[in-house]
Amino acid sequence: MIRIAFCSLFVAAVLWAPIGCAAERETVAIIGTGDLGDSIGFRLAELGYTVVYGSRTPDSDRVKALVSLTGNGASAATQKEAARQGEIIFLAIPWPAMKTVAQNLGNLDGKIVVDVSDPWTQGEDGYPESQVETSSAELIQQWNPGAKVVKGLGTMGSMIIDDPASVDGPVTIPVASDHQDAKERVAQIVDELGLDPVDFGPLRMARLIEALQIIYMIPLLQRRTEEWEFYFRRNADWVCRWQDDWSVPVFDADELAEMPEKYDPQVPCP
Repeated sequence: MIRIAFCSLFVAAVLWAPIGCAAERETVAIIGTGDLGDSIGFRLAELGYTVVYGSRTPDSDRVKALVSLTGNGASAATQKEAARQGEIIFLAIPWPAMKTVAQNLGNLDGKIVVDVSDPWTQGEDGYPESQVETSSAELIQQWNPGAKVVKGLGTMGSMIIDDPASVDGPVTIPVASDHQDAKERVAQIVDELGLDPVDFGPLRMARLIEALQIIYMIPLLQRRTEEWEFYFRRNADWVCRWQDDWSVPVFDADELAEMPEKYDPQVPCP
């Protein structure tokens, strides 16, 4: 891995790489200091973001050690104070604790709030099932109507955040939001992390993303020796067949969020 001016270029035996550098680095609040939260915080600090961890115990030895390990000006505060400082907030709190935390972070108006949580529990047969009727992200948006909630970065293990090159090829990260600008900014961050963002549409599609999170857990619960990471390969089949004769496109088809263009080359029409 080569670091140049806080941007990362991953050199691996795959034909993909993050593109571009953010012109300005925001202060990022990581609410939750568990396995995924600390991985996101560490990587974003490496990329030049100012990271503040939000914890119930910001003065504990464990959190102090995390701040020290993260370096690059990272700090810790209470969850509410971290959310106040952050321009972009990552919610890495498990359910059902998320229900309390997400309703007590103060005024989040105008802030980008990224929900990475997975509201699953084990059913009677041991397989995972959702704890919510809609999605975690939709509930967080409902509790914080002035925030710009984005669902993403919960469909892979923390080791992928730590080192995207640890698997055989790129890993896809679906993102969904009702706020186009927030979705595009989060997609840029996903790209900077060396991952492959794809647009899943409005926030209600977070239900499908959370279904993918549940699917991701199945081999772990089965105690299999092999698991998987999601990767969506591109093709141009529909464009080639339909040309301009699209049947009932979605309402925002002409103004979709801009995603980084990379990875698989578009297949030409025959």
